[in-house]
Amino acid sequence: QWPLVESGGGLVQPGGSLTLSCAASGFTFDFYAVGWFRQAPGKEREGISCISTSPDSANYVDSVRGRFTIIRDTAKNTVYLHMTNLGPEDTARYYCTTTKTTLQATCIMVPLRDNWGQGTQVTVSS
Repeated sequence: QWPLVESGGGLVQPGGSLTLSCAASGFTFDFYAVGWFRQAPGKEREGISCISTSPDSANYVDSVRGRFTIIRDTAKNTVYLHMTNLGPEDTARYYCTTTKTTLQATCIMVPLRDNWGQGTQVTVSS
């Protein structure tokens, strides 16, 4: 069983907000960089954000920078993606996974393993 479970997706109007959760079981998230990816219909999966290990520095692609915030909650072994000012272009299935890092332990939006959970659907529509 894939140890990461995404939740929090749903239908939201343009301009709205959602917070996605990525909960880990069976291992400690603290030791891993974690990223959020999304796949829209007919498009390839793309990395949109990741968070490094200590310190919890974050990276974002240009299309979400300033609107999305990735947060690690160590106590809950969960990584969140807080999304604001959503638009139709954000409609996609969202996935989380552990990611690769640079030698300086900075996260990069490349999955550590090509294994994926079921994801959570985000639909932005009026």
